[in-house]
Amino acid sequence: MDCPECGSPVVAFEVPEQFRELLPGDESGVGVCTHCLALHPVSEPPATDPDVQRISDAFPSNPDAGVPMALAIGLLDQFALYRSEIATLFEAVERAGADPMLVVDRLASDPAVDSHVDLEGRRRQLEQLL
Repeated sequence: MDCPECGSPVVAFEVPEQFRELLPGDESGVGVCTHCLALHPVSEPPATDPDVQRISDAFPSNPDAGVPMALAIGLLDQFALYRSEIATLFEAVERAGADPMLVVDRLASDPAVDSHVDLEGRRRQLEQLL
């Protein structure tokens, strides 16, 4: 699957049940673009555990941290609307042993990523939220 925004590859995965209510739409899966980090619904996600490090090495390798981090990054473009959902996802990342703010910093400086969201600007907003 390619990103409808920029045409780059998308990493698709099934959204864990505990996070489905945090996302818009009714699809059981999502895809995150490897270049612009846009989040897209996927009706038939792969059944295997996702390797979110295919999006960027900045993501945690542990799926318990990487999946909620990918979901949170995907929601950053609608920060005002999904503020509490992003906070919940960041808490899940932290419980799994990763630092979500460090991931945002690393994504912002990753030359392979050209996020459709100003990650540095969102980081300042996230600091105020968390």
